[in-house]
Amino acid sequence: MGIANGIRKHASKIALGERRVSSWAQNMADAEEVAAQAPIRRVEKDGLDILMAWAIIGIFIILGMSAVYMMSLILIPLTLAIVVGMILGMLAEKLTKLGVPRITNAVILSSSVALVIFLVANSLAGPLTTLANEGPAFAEKTAMRLMPYLERIKWLHITPETFQSGPMSAEKLLENTGNILHVVSANLTPALVQALIFFAALLLFLIGRVSLRKSIIMVFRERAQRLAAIRVISSVEQVLGFYFATASVIYACLGVVMTVIAYAGGLSAPVLWGFFAFLSSFVPYLGITMMTFSIAIAGIITHDGLLAGIIPAATFFTVHLLMENLIFPAVMGRRLEINAFVVFLAILFWTWMWGAVGAMLALPLSLIVMTIIDELFIEEKLQPQLPK
Repeated sequence: MGIANGIRKHASKIALGERRVSSWAQNMADAEEVAAQAPIRRVEKDGLDILMAWAIIGIFIILGMSAVYMMSLILIPLTLAIVVGMILGMLAEKLTKLGVPRITNAVILSSSVALVIFLVANSLAGPLTTLANEGPAFAEKTAMRLMPYLERIKWLHITPETFQSGPMSAEKLLENTGNILHVVSANLTPALVQALIFFAALLLFLIGRVSLRKSIIMVFRERAQRLAAIRVISSVEQVLGFYFATASVIYACLGVVMTVIAYAGGLSAPVLWGFFAFLSSFVPYLGITMMTFSIAIAGIITHDGLLAGIIPAATFFTVHLLMENLIFPAVMGRRLEINAFVVFLAILFWTWMWGAVGAMLALPLSLIVMTIIDELFIEEKLQPQLPK
């Protein structure tokens, strides 16, 4: 009897538990049905929330720009070394395929860059020294030659006495020579530090370029993301290498032409003019504009007639125009076209941030951003089908 009673009690507990489980399941099903039928309430953001979000984004952008500006002493040579290293990436790959070790590649390429810079500086030392020695006489001669044109602009209030006894006189210029030398000497030490950082970063970047590339690729977990990273890195190196290799050859020819123009036009230091023409061509729009105005002023000072003085500048501008609009597109094709307004804004921004070096880095940085956008965000355009 006792066993039977125990079995009945246990059975009743099991049945009670089953009823509770069934009731709980029914309640859950009813709750899910009610939740499914109930309208979904969305929390709508008002204008103040959107304004706060954009304000936070703007604060982070301002802080980032401030950090880039404050760390320019380190970031300028590092960025320049990375860009130069990526430009030399194609050459490093070819040397590796020939059996040259990577460390030897890095030493050869970085030493070649240092040798080119040394040779250029050595060749320009003489003309720059001559220009510095003849600076006061050159400034006085410039003032006298430009005086007839400056006197026509009434609102400038410039007269011959301005260059004789005013703040722009030769005596004042000589007095300020000490201040100029102080500024140059004060900026010499940071320039040497930046040069050392540049060469060290370039050498280390070329040595660890492949391992760094693998590390960046392995950061991504999915196969599609890794393939996209490989495609982007390869495209950036190819674009930078192809662009600057071709541009260097074309602009070197322009520098030679400018040297001939300066020599035929009677300008002093023709080699210096050719180098400036080569260097300024890497800064689109602003570089060629400043170069043309400089040649025009030098021509007016050198020659007695206005027409004879403008001829060298007009010749240089015409040659540069032909190269940029005929030779350059024919060699490059249409795959490296960049919006002119975007490049202009990039030049203004990086010149404001990092000065002359920033102006030269604006174009390669724009090419990098353009390549990343093309590879990641722009889909291939559908080709129109030809009619049958």
